[in-house]
Amino acid sequence: MQEKQKRRFHRLFGARKYKHKPKINYAKSDFLDYVLMMLMCAAAIYGAYGREPWLCAFGVALCFFMIVSFSVRHGVLFKMPLLLRRPQEIIYLFAHKIENLPRLYWPALGLVLLENVLIQATPSWPHHVEFMRQVGFGLLYLHLGGFFIYRTVSLVDHWRKHDVVSSVLLQSPWKNVGLVRGSIRYEIVHAYVTGLLAHLILVLPWYLVLTYLQFSVLFTPLVCVLNLALHGQFYKAINAWFYRDHWLGHNSELDFLYLHGGHHDAIPLGLIAVGGNGFLEGLFRNGLGYPSTFYNPLIAFFTLSMEVKSDIDAHQFVPGIFPRLPFDFRKATQHSTHHFGHLEPYGFAINADLPGLLPAVAKGLKTFPDEFCNSIALDEELGQFEWDNPRHEWFIKVCEEHE
Repeated sequence: MQEKQKRRFHRLFGARKYKHKPKINYAKSDFLDYVLMMLMCAAAIYGAYGREPWLCAFGVALCFFMIVSFSVRHGVLFKMPLLLRRPQEIIYLFAHKIENLPRLYWPALGLVLLENVLIQATPSWPHHVEFMRQVGFGLLYLHLGGFFIYRTVSLVDHWRKHDVVSSVLLQSPWKNVGLVRGSIRYEIVHAYVTGLLAHLILVLPWYLVLTYLQFSVLFTPLVCVLNLALHGQFYKAINAWFYRDHWLGHNSELDFLYLHGGHHDAIPLGLIAVGGNGFLEGLFRNGLGYPSTFYNPLIAFFTLSMEVKSDIDAHQFVPGIFPRLPFDFRKATQHSTHHFGHLEPYGFAINADLPGLLPAVAKGLKTFPDEFCNSIALDEELGQFEWDNPRHEWFIKVCEEHE
């Protein structure tokens, strides 16, 4: 990769005057920024889900729980919010997101817009758009309900085995964060609520697409094939896109405070996960990132459900608790290193070519393109990351002990 291409991954617009260290956790001085962020989350939920009073009330209640939880876990120090001190950062935030849009975002958006044009141009054809809308909303609620149950089963297992959670975290940099030392069960509930709220906001763009765009029964077979072809190609680009977006989440102060920080504020359990994102960050990633938001409802449901389940499972960094992962999968991935206090790796950090992996695990990983299944190569090329490091060795020992 040429030096010019490498620099693109680590570029910040308009940040030269404001030197700050990359952030990986909140401080009590971030309280007002956090409150503003949560009010934005509540406004987004109300604006999108207003016609679903029960869903809207549930989401807003989660937002206010998180505000109270921040003060309990971190304390409160009043400081002028970054958004008011440097409002121009909003422009840079959108510039970063638009600059990093994956190329396959545009064909996915173009395809759904073309379908809507054709539906309008052929009003006498039996498109059954209302039926497709009902199917879409049914799948969305099935998606949310199914993962609510999945998370709740995991919550119960964490609650029962809270001593294991405490034992692992007290050996890690998490030992001095929040209430890990004093009330691990509260931290588990906080992680659970984090995942519920992040998930509700993640699917918000999909909800809006189902509300305002149309899908045709007649075009569904062809569109589904095209969507799957697009998604297969997206796996070749997803790690580079994610690396850049994730790097911004830690190195842009506004990105961390308002987008990515919520993902790192909760203890590292599968309960927190939806797509590796914080709260408002899900709105950006699913609205200005992943092409799957614009897919036919059948394919959108399938791809989003697979990705959310994979993300929940992959973020279960306290072993021996549901959902469980194969030991060799843990050996071949290093996102755990990032959640246990190290900034790198920023990408998906998968090493399918790691010597000694069980054939079934290696084969499963290699069903994806090399850019994804050996995504650690990008971190090694762009940064100082080394696969063999003390933090990963510690994590593997913990997994051996509890699994």
